[in-house]
Amino acid sequence: MEHSLLVWLLPTLALVVGVVVGFALARLLPKAVPSSTQRQLDDIQQRFDTYQNEVVTHFNSTATLVSRLTQSYQDVQNHLADGANRLALDELTRQRLLASLHAEAAQPHRDRLTPPKDTEAPRDYATKAPDAPGMLDESYGLKR
Repeated sequence: MEHSLLVWLLPTLALVVGVVVGFALARLLPKAVPSSTQRQLDDIQQRFDTYQNEVVTHFNSTATLVSRLTQSYQDVQNHLADGANRLALDELTRQRLLASLHAEAAQPHRDRLTPPKDTEAPRDYATKAPDAPGMLDESYGLKR
């Protein structure tokens, strides 16, 4: 009996000591040195924050440049209108210049976006004579 008690008591005592030592090490070691997973997570978070800042900066710069472009376009339009008013020889020429200037400004040039003139749907079958069999006919292409 003493022998069986010793067989059970020694492993149980070793297990309890191992659990206590493991628990103590697990609580003390992570505080001393951060794990590599935590360092990777911090690095990824830092790169993500940097990327977000770069995106915001990029779109702010783009908005500023587009605003400048719009202002420059308006300045060119005003310059052309002033030139047409000052340099046109007669009233008819001045009116034609101003009308063409305002027509181009009101309606941008869109040659590539115009719809095709032909509104008929494309055919995905071969043309045939009215009395000839169609391509889906069982006797199509067979010699008689």
